[in-house]
Amino acid sequence: MPKPKVEGGLSKPISFRLSHADREAYLEKVRLSGRTQSEFFRDAVLTNRTQVVARPIASADRKRLLYVFNKTSNNLNQLAHRANSEHKRGKLSEATYEQLLDQLQMISRYLKATLGNVD
Repeated sequence: MPKPKVEGGLSKPISFRLSHADREAYLEKVRLSGRTQSEFFRDAVLTNRTQVVARPIASADRKRLLYVFNKTSNNLNQLAHRANSEHKRGKLSEATYEQLLDQLQMISRYLKATLGNVD
């Protein structure tokens, strides 16, 4: 998921010092929140929140599903590009059309099979 743009950009660093024990506690809270150190700090300080709600940790199945979706979306873009470029050149044949449909059906079956394995 893309990070939201901050008006004016994030260009001014802020730093602070912690004891070793406080640093370890801080980093653990950051890790559990699922945010970057900057996101965690901004959320806690700028909104006066003393408790940051952790994002749910994605299961291995969900991570795999996201990976598969990313890969198949790339494949879909390649198929669309091929169909469009061959159409513009007047070379989109019946055989090419059938190949594209076969590949789309294979992607569909793969996605359905992957969805069945996610919690």
